[in-house]
Amino acid sequence: MGAILIEAENLARRYGRRWALADVSFTVRSGSVVMVAGRNGSGKSTLFRVLSTAIRPDRGRAMINGFDLLRDREDIRRMMALLSHQSYLYESLTARENLSVAADHLGRSRNGVMALLERVALANRADDPVSTFSAGMRKRLSFARVLLQEPTLVLFDEPYGQLDPEGFMLVDDVVRELKAQGTTVMIATHQLERGVGLADEAILLEAGRVMWAGRASEVMEHETQIADRRARSAGREPGVAC
Repeated sequence: MGAILIEAENLARRYGRRWALADVSFTVRSGSVVMVAGRNGSGKSTLFRVLSTAIRPDRGRAMINGFDLLRDREDIRRMMALLSHQSYLYESLTARENLSVAADHLGRSRNGVMALLERVALANRADDPVSTFSAGMRKRLSFARVLLQEPTLVLFDEPYGQLDPEGFMLVDDVVRELKAQGTTVMIATHQLERGVGLADEAILLEAGRVMWAGRASEVMEHETQIADRRARSAGREPGVAC
C-alpha cells in the first residue's frame, strides 16, 4: 500500500437535530481496500455521500488525493466513482447505450463497451432498455460503469444488496480486480465475513462515530464487543439479539 490517499478530520453532518456523522476522523492509504462496517443508521451512507461531494459536511475537513473536500469538488468527482443505492442509469436507454453515453462523457472509447457487459454477465441483454431490468441487473450495469470510469478511488455502498450468490462473486472479483490495478476501494457492507476476505483495513461506525479502526481481520471481534455493550446498556444479556 502506498501513501495516504484520504485524510479526514472531525467530519460531521447533521440532519435536523440528529448528527448522522459526529467528528469522524480516519486515513486511507492508496491502493488499499477498506471496509466500513456498522448497523443501519450508523452513518456509512452519509460518510460516502460526504466523501463523494454529494453533500457537504457541517464541519470538519478532508483531503482526497491532494484535493480539498470543500474547495476542489470537481477534481474529486473526476477521480472517484460512487456505487450507491441509486443506480443513476437512463431508464429509456439500453445497457449498451448507457455505457456508450458514459464513455462519451468520460472521454473513453466505446470499443470496450461490449467487453464490459460480458464482464458483468449482461451481454445477452445489451440492447434491452434498462427499464426492463431487475434490481440486480441494474446493479451489475452500475458495476460495468465503474470499471469503465477507471477511477483512482471507488466507494461501494452496500454493493451486495439486490444480488444473487453469483452476483456476490462478481462483487468480490471486481474489488480484487480494482485492487490489482492499484485502485483504492472503500466498501460499506453488512456482509462482514465477505468484507473481511477482501479488505486490508476496517472502520467500525456506531451512531455516526468511529468506534474502532484497524486490521479488517479483527473487525468481527470488535463488532461483537460493541454489540455486547449495546445489549448491556439496553438491559439485555450480551449475545441476545434484539
